[in-house]
Amino acid sequence: MSSYTSISSDKLSRLIGTSNAPTLIDVRLDEDFAADPRLIPGAARRSHVDVQDWAPRVAGQSVVVICNNGQKISEGTAAWLRCSNIAAEVLEGGHLGWRQAGLPTVPADKIPRRDGRGRTVWVTRSRPKIDRIACPWLIRRFVDPAAVFLFVAPAEVTSVAERFDATPFDIEDVFWSHRGEFCTFDVMVQEFGISTPALERLATMVRAADTARLDLSPEAPGLLAASLGLSRMYDDDLEQLNAGMRLYDAFYRWCRDAIKETHNWPTNKVKP
Repeated sequence: MSSYTSISSDKLSRLIGTSNAPTLIDVRLDEDFAADPRLIPGAARRSHVDVQDWAPRVAGQSVVVICNNGQKISEGTAAWLRCSNIAAEVLEGGHLGWRQAGLPTVPADKIPRRDGRGRTVWVTRSRPKIDRIACPWLIRRFVDPAAVFLFVAPAEVTSVAERFDATPFDIEDVFWSHRGEFCTFDVMVQEFGISTPALERLATMVRAADTARLDLSPEAPGLLAASLGLSRMYDDDLEQLNAGMRLYDAFYRWCRDAIKETHNWPTNKVKP
C-alpha cells in the first residue's frame, strides 16, 4: 500500500506525459541496469553513492527514486533527498514492478548522449509547424524533461549537429525522420518503445496534419489550424515551442481521457 513516501506504478504512469510529472531518478546498480538497460519514460540514471553531490540539481522538484525492487537503495536515496528538503518518494516494486505491470520502458541505447549538464541536445530546422513541435513535446514529456532544442537554418542542421554534438531530427537522411508514410513523431513513439493507445491516437493526428492527409483523423484540421496559428503568433521559435507544449498537453489529455466526452448546447431543458 502506498504511503506518503512511496508511489504506485499505476499512479506514476498517470503522471508521466503530463506537465505535473515528477523528476524520475533511476538508481539501479550497474549490474541490474546491465541486465535490463531500459528506463521508465523520463527517468535519468544517477548513482545512490553520490546522492549528496547531485541532490542540489533536483532542489525544488518532486522526485521519484527507482531501484530494482523498490527497497533499500531507493529508500535510502529518497531519505537522503528528504534530508535536503527535497520531496522524494520511492516507486513501489521498483523497476521490476513497473515491468511486471506491463508499462512502457525506453531502451537506453536509443537516448542520445547527454551533455555535461545531463541534457540531451537536439537540432532541427527553424520555423517549426507541426512535427518539429510535436517531437520536442514527446521528448520532454517521455524521454528527457531537460532536453534542449536548437532551431537553425535548414541548410545548417547537419553542420550544427556535428559542431555542437546535437542529434538532428526531422530532416532528410537522418535516423530521427520520416519513414515511408510515417512522420518523425510516429518514428519516435515506436523507437522509444512508448506506444500506448493515447500516443498512437495522437500520432495519427500529427501524421494527418503534418502530411496533408487530413482524412486520417477528424481532429487533424484543428491541430493544423492551431499549429499554423502559433507559427504566426511567434517570431521566436523557442517561444513558439513553449506555447506548443501546452497545446500538445491538451491534445494528449484528450487522447487519453476525454475521447468519449461530448458537449452539447443548448442543454436538454424540458420545454414549457
